[in-house]
Amino acid sequence: MNVLLGSINTLNRLYDISAVEVGQHLYWQIGDFEVHAQVLITSWVVIAILLVSTIVVVRNPQTIPTSGQNFFEYVLEFIRDVSKTQIGEEYGPWVPFIGTLFLFIFVSNWSGALLPWKIIKLPHGELAAPTNDINTTVALALLTSVAYFYAGISKKGLAYFGKYIQPTPILLPINILEDFTKPLSLSFRLFGNILADELVVVVLVSLVPLVVPIPVMFLGLFTSGIQALIFATLAAAYIGESIEGHH
Repeated sequence: MNVLLGSINTLNRLYDISAVEVGQHLYWQIGDFEVHAQVLITSWVVIAILLVSTIVVVRNPQTIPTSGQNFFEYVLEFIRDVSKTQIGEEYGPWVPFIGTLFLFIFVSNWSGALLPWKIIKLPHGELAAPTNDINTTVALALLTSVAYFYAGISKKGLAYFGKYIQPTPILLPINILEDFTKPLSLSFRLFGNILADELVVVVLVSLVPLVVPIPVMFLGLFTSGIQALIFATLAAAYIGESIEGHH
């Protein structure tokens, strides 16, 4: 009986950890602005993880890479391949931007799946992956929009805006609408998939024993990485379109 009660209590604690609070936020007042405190906290944690891991690896680079250095060189090579494939020969200056997007989203998604954020209690809301907040995904999408406008204008000047009347001025409204839908598509694709993954786990935990949701959680790790890759690939593709001037 004691073993059974202990098992039930353990499952209850795991269920509490997997629960999702919707529409509740802890707000901080910064000047005239209200910000979601839990998003800032988890974003700082993600940034700290990236900075610390990078500093530890690159502070003493070796001619013959160690395991950690070798892993980071592989990640850099992977990001360069994605950038070169989507942008073309002028990919070099955009590798840091594409890499930052990919690594931030990847580590954010994995931190939401692996770190027990929900153990830390807040007065309102709960800690979760930064990408679980629509404001974060919108901000990342807007950064991408600024980047591809900058890429096009820096390459062609004001002639960049001539693409809106090609191949015929009749398509002007559609071409403008396309540029507005790009960040919306990026934002809602990332936010929707991350939120849907969490909701699926919550529903499964509430309906079936924990043995079934655990493989789904591991599948969520895989899909989280895929979402980071999709976002970075589309961002690079949009920048490549701006530089090349075709759709």
